[in-house]
Amino acid sequence: MKNKIVFALIMGIVTTGIISFTLILVNIGFNENFFKVWLLSWGMAYLVVIPAILIIGPRIQSMVDELLRKKTNI
Repeated sequence: MKNKIVFALIMGIVTTGIISFTLILVNIGFNENFFKVWLLSWGMAYLVVIPAILIIGPRIQSMVDELLRKKTNI
């Protein structure tokens, strides 16, 4: 369980950082407010994605496991 939590925390930092950076850059461009807007957006995205990874992730993993199990049994 510790591994899954640490994975979620690190994956959340990386993915929300990349996505929020890209979307803020596309939407407002690189201006004087860029880093302030980006850091605020990044923080909010991170707070949303961590519970999502921890709650939704196991369900998706189970679905993938089941899908692949059915596929190999055919």
